[in-house]
Order: sequence, then C-alpha cells, then structure tokens
Amino acid sequence: MVSGLRTIEEINEKITQKQAVVWTAAEVKARVGELGHEAIAAQVDVVTTGTFEPMESSGAMINLGHTDPPINIRSCWLDGVAAYAGFGAVDLYLGATQLCETGDGDEFRERGGGHVIEDLVAGLAVTLRAIGQVSDCYPRSSLETTITKNKINQFYLYNPRNLYQNFIVGVNGGDRPLFTYLGPLQPQLGNAVYSNPGAISPLLNDPDLNLVGIGTRIFLGGAIGYVTWEGTQHFPLQKRLENHTPIGPAATLALIGDAKAMNTQWVRGCYFKNYGSSFDVGGWGFLCLCSIQK
Repeated sequence: MVSGLRTIEEINEKITQKQAVVWTAAEVKARVGELGHEAIAAQVDVVTTGTFEPMESSGAMINLGHTDPPINIRSCWLDGVAAYAGFGAVDLYLGATQLCETGDGDEFRERGGGHVIEDLVAGLAVTLRAIGQVSDCYPRSSLETTITKNKINQFYLYNPRNLYQNFIVGVNGGDRPLFTYLGPLQPQLGNAVYSNPGAISPLLNDPDLNLVGIGTRIFLGGAIGYVTWEGTQHFPLQKRLENHTPIGPAATLALIGDAKAMNTQWVRGCYFKNYGSSFDVGGWGFLCLCSIQK
C-alpha cells in the first residue's frame, strides 16, 4: 500500500474545511514521473476526471403535473420536437437527438431535443402541444400551453448511455466525404477522427470499475448526478491490454441528475452538419487518494 493515504472521512473533513488539495488526472499524470506515487499521495487528496462532449444517448424525463380537466397525453411536441408519451398520463421523455418537425430554414432543421433541454435548463419558456386519449378518467382531448422548469413537477436528465470506456476511430476509404456523429470524414483516408479524452477519462482511470458503480455520486451538467446502471451497449468483455485498458468500446454507464439544478455552461444542444442533432453534456467526478479497508 502506498504510504500517506487518508481515510474517506479525513478527506471529507478537509473538503468541508476547504483545505483539500485537488488536482486533475492530467496534472497527476504529468507530475508522477517527477515526484513519484508516494509524494503525490502524500500531498493530493482528490483527483478529478471529467469530460464535456456530445453524447447522443441522452434525454430528459418530464412530469408536467395534471391539468384541469385531466389529459392522458398520447402525442406531444415541445417547441416542435416530439417527446415520447407512451407511459404515464403527463409523463414525457424528450430524446436529445429527436429533430424538430416544424418551421423552415436551418434554425429549425438543425434544432433537436438537446436544444429544447438546454432552453428548459436556462429557464426559458417552451411551447407544448399535446393530443390526449379521451376516457372517463381523462376527458381532455388536447392541450396547448407553455412550460418552464419551474412550472413542471419533475425535470431530470436520464441518459441511458454516457461515458464510453474507449471508442472507435472513424476513417473513410471511399470517394466522397461522409458526415458522421464523429464529424466529417474526408475521402481516401484523408483524416481520422476519434473520441477519447485520454488522461482525464473517468473510466480509463478506473478500468475495472472498482470505484465506479450503481449509486456513485458525480458531477452532471453542473449539478449532482448519479450512476444508475450499466449503460446501453455496455461490453465489459472487450479485449484489454496488460494494464486493463480496453482496446475498443467497453464499459458504459447510465446516468441521472436533477436538470432543474443544472446550468447551460454544462448542458448544450448541438448539431453535426448533414448528420443530425446531439447533446453536449459535462460530467464526472473525482477519485479520493485514500486507504481502502477490505
């Protein structure tokens, strides 16, 4: 065991007293060769990791609250972007990559669910149009109104897949440019595009997920979030190097966080030319240099 390690309780006390020493993972890796592991562990309490990048498998859960008379929403659009309404009467899921269906010009063609989520996080008013299934419980057939994050019951991000542990490299051996979720790929192997934050990657710094798991508290979109489950396309059986780093796409995580507490510095809708809408979200957290009792 490396000497100089503290307990979680000791580090939490230093954080409370605003005395904790916090370095980024990139800073630690740049200086560990100079100072050595023990010196780093003796002076640094917390090592932060994190990214701010597009992640398509993201979206927001919204509960509108019941209307008077009540409506059982079966189809719904937020600023012209369709939201899924196939469960509770006023529960919606707005996908980040769902495209706007109304309006003309690039402003609308390049607008999607991620942009609507950004507007709601910013506190802006968003138009809502809904069609209801009429029944004795829910006699209302339609609804047109505006909503803000302060007018609705719940508004939280639920991202079924965030944080890829390593990913692919995109190249194009064809004769014309290709427009992809990694960006444009030039013909005849003119470029190579990849998405990997390297030294600051949360999951490459914890390749076996010894510290990351269900319930892990994280930074998400400028607020507190949590790991809820493995993410979609989770593949822990990927081949790995001797240091356990996967050679291709491996672990992923599903994340959740209160969007009402987030801010647009860390939550942005975006658009990839000739590909579609996506969602930039900032996230992750820290590793404590502490002793672990087993």
